[in-house]
This record gives sequence, C-alpha cells and structure tokens, in this order.
Amino acid sequence: MGPVGVQENGKGEMALSLGNKSKYKRMDSELSDEFDDEASNHYNELERKKSIRKYVLACAIFASLNNVLLGYDVGVMSGAIIFIQEDLKISEVQEEVLVGILSIISLLGSLAGGRTSDIIGRKWTIAFAAVIFQIGAAIMTFAPSFQILMIGRVLAGVGIGFGVMIAPVYIAEISPTVDRGSLTSFPEIFINLGILLGYVSNYAFSGLSVHINWRVMLAVGILPSVFIGFALFIIPESPRWLVMQNRVEDARSVLLKTNENENDVDERLSEIVAAAGMSNGEKNEEKAVWRELLSPSPPLRRMLITGFGIQCFQQITGIDATVYYSPEIFKEAGIENNSKLLAATVAVGVTKTAFILIATFLVDRVGRKPLLYVSTIGMTVCLLTLSLTLGFLGHGQLGVALAVLCVCGNVAFFSVGMGPICWILTSEIFPLRLRAQASALGAVGNRVCSGLVAMSFLSLSRTITVGGTFFLFALLSALSVLFAYKCVPETKGKSLEQIELLFENHNEWQGSEVEMGDSEHLVQKA
Repeated sequence: MGPVGVQENGKGEMALSLGNKSKYKRMDSELSDEFDDEASNHYNELERKKSIRKYVLACAIFASLNNVLLGYDVGVMSGAIIFIQEDLKISEVQEEVLVGILSIISLLGSLAGGRTSDIIGRKWTIAFAAVIFQIGAAIMTFAPSFQILMIGRVLAGVGIGFGVMIAPVYIAEISPTVDRGSLTSFPEIFINLGILLGYVSNYAFSGLSVHINWRVMLAVGILPSVFIGFALFIIPESPRWLVMQNRVEDARSVLLKTNENENDVDERLSEIVAAAGMSNGEKNEEKAVWRELLSPSPPLRRMLITGFGIQCFQQITGIDATVYYSPEIFKEAGIENNSKLLAATVAVGVTKTAFILIATFLVDRVGRKPLLYVSTIGMTVCLLTLSLTLGFLGHGQLGVALAVLCVCGNVAFFSVGMGPICWILTSEIFPLRLRAQASALGAVGNRVCSGLVAMSFLSLSRTITVGGTFFLFALLSALSVLFAYKCVPETKGKSLEQIELLFENHNEWQGSEVEMGDSEHLVQKA
C-alpha cells in the first residue's frame, strides 16, 4: 500500500504543480495584456501629440502666407524700381512715393484689421487680406502709367496691412504656451522668405525687356495669396475669438485640436473665458475698446508703451531702408554693374532668412529679452561701422567688402531679435478684449515709421550723405537698447492670460525686475 500511497501522493503533487503552472501562465498573460495596453496607449498618445504639433504648425504656416506678400514686395521693389524708373520715366520724388506709399497705406489695413477681425473672425480676415492684395497686384502688373501703378500699390498696401496685423494675433491665440514664441515668429520668417524671393525674382527676370521685366516681377507676388484659399479648408477659427462670440463649445473643440494635453484644455478654456470677461456667459460691459485705448489704465498704458514702442523702434532703425535701397547703398560703396548690385542683394536676403530661422529655434529656449539685447547691440555696431565705411573708405575694394558685410550683419542681427520679437510681444501682451485692436495700433506705428523712412531715405541721403543717414540710424538703434532694458518684459513660458497679470504689478515693470522669472503669483505651465 505504501508504494501506492506514494504514487497517489506523487500524482497529487504533480496535479498541484500543473495547477500552479497554469495559474502562473494566466497571471503572466494578464500582465502581458496590461503591458501591451499601456504600450499601445502610450504609442497612441505619442501619435496624437505628433499629429497636434503638425496641425498647429500647418495653421501657423498658412496664417503667415500673407506676410510673404509684404516681404516679396519689399524685396522685389528694390530691383523693380530700377526698371520702372527707366520704363515709365518717373522722377526721384515719385520713386520715393512709390516705394514708401505701401507702408503708409498699409496702416489703413492695420487699423481696419483689428475691428474687422473682431467682427468676422481672425480666419476670414486673413482671407480678406489676400483678396485685396491680389486685386492690387494685378492692377500693378498691367499698369500703363505711374498713376495706375499707384492705385494698385494703394490696394496692395491695404491688403498687406490687414495681413501683417492679423497673422501674429491669430497664431498667438491658437498656439500652446510652450511653443508660442517660435510659432508667432513665423510671420517674420515668411517676411524674410518673401524678401529673398523678391531678390531672386529681380535677378531672374532682370534680363527681360525693360517694359516686361518689372511687370513679371510684380505678378509673381500674386502666387502666395492663392494658397491662402486652400488654407481656409485647414485652419480653424481662433478659440479666443470664439469665446468672445460666446461659442464656448466651439472654442473647446479647437483647443482639443491644438493642445497636446487634454487635461489642460478645460483649465485653458476657463482662463480664456475669464480674460474675455464672459464668466457666467455674460458679455463684458466695460468701456468701448477705443475709448479704453485712448484713456488707458496704468497697466494698459505700460502695455501700450511696450507694444507701440517696439513696433516703432523696429522701423526707425532703418531696416526697410536697408532692404528697399540696398542697391543704392552698394552703389554708394562702389558697385556699378546692375547684375552685381542685384546679386549682392540676394546675399542680403539669404542672410536675413537664415538668421530668422536661428531666432525661431532660440526664442522659446533663451527667451525674448536676451535675444533682443543681442539684436539691438549688434545692429548698432553694424550701422555705425557702415556709416564710417561709406563716409571715409570711398569706393575701394575694402569699402565694398565692408559695406556688404555690414549690411548683411545688420539684417542678421535684426532677424535674430528685433524682427520676430517685435511681433511676438505685440501679440502676447494685450488683454483678450483689446488684443486685436491694440495690435492693430502697434502695426500702424510700424507701418507709419516704415513709410516715413522709405519715403525720406533718398532725400535725406542727398542732404546729409548715405553715411550720415546710417549714423542717424545707429543712434536710434542705441536708444532701442535702452528701451529693451527699461520697457520690455520677459514673457517666455507664460500663458497669454498670465502675461496680462505681469503688467498689473508696477514693481515688476521697473528695471531688471521686469524679467519676472520667479513671480510667485504666476505658475509657469508646461
């Protein structure tokens, strides 16, 4: 019996052993399934984040297409004006007016753009800007006289004014906080891309007959605006504008498409609703927007000083004169041949475009203010050196080399800081209820200063020499360094609603305390 008992006992242990193995297998299978589910969820979440980044990037690119038009006009007109002058026999004064009128007239588009975007939305204002520019560009292409050319120029200017004003506002309002700086710099990237394309167009079509070449150059500018029609099927409306229209659910839907973290969407939406003054679904019954802008509170006054001031400094330091009249500058330095002049301007365009890409990479890593210091100090040195070169080195090879180097250096430093950060700050610092129209006011200051510089450069150069004119630009650039120190806050990593709070505290506005990095009442959100 003993052996039988042992045998039975052995079978029992064997059964128990097999049962335990089966149990372990089931546990392993359950753990494996859980692991697979977690891996699958993690993969899906990563794919969702990639998809959202691509979507937001596409929105920023399409919204910036109007800025290609401004850049292209600036670049192409620097070369086209040589042939327009020869074909239509215009005077130097008419040349100045033709070049500068676009910037002056664009202020009408910028002024109207704020109110228009509040009525019809940011998205449709972008489309409206493209249509107006296309009409103006078509008229310029077929203009038989200076007068008709001016009509087309005026319409193109209005369209550009709308586009320049609305693009950074729209991008700032749809962008996640962590990427807002780099994405809001896209309009400046596309301006630079447009300038480069304008220079290349000048060089490419300069060999055609005088009656045809400048018309082809101007006609090519219509192409970017055509793509905006396709963009309307892709880009959403601004969630902040939707909240202002009391379309909160639509705004939430857009935020879900543009924010990587779904958990932050409701919190972001609450901040936007509060900032819009629409808590409990009621419209804010404060003073009218323009009345508030004309009699601002102390925090709003500080915002206006920063926004309007940096827009003006961007232009009075002479960047548009450098770009519009780069052939004149190089001619003054000693380059005579038209092809060589236009080739040198292509080098300027390549430099300007390359360095704006560097700014896009650094602006959300280094911050706005450090880049602004590098930019304004570098511009001051380049402008001063260019002034001395043109004034004292004559037409020798050294003078030509230094002039080209200084012009390229000036546009490089401009593109690293002052160029993009001007538009980034203007789109960030104003309260939601005022953002569109306050940004429009800043764009007006920008366009007026640009127009005044463009329309007076040749006359001023005849009076105090080209070197003297750039010495004046160098002095103004030095002032912009002080302005950046005293009046520009660091906004890196802050939501638009948090930035509004920064201007409430007068102490943080002063001197170095405006850096705002460790403010306890503001929580930096990832």
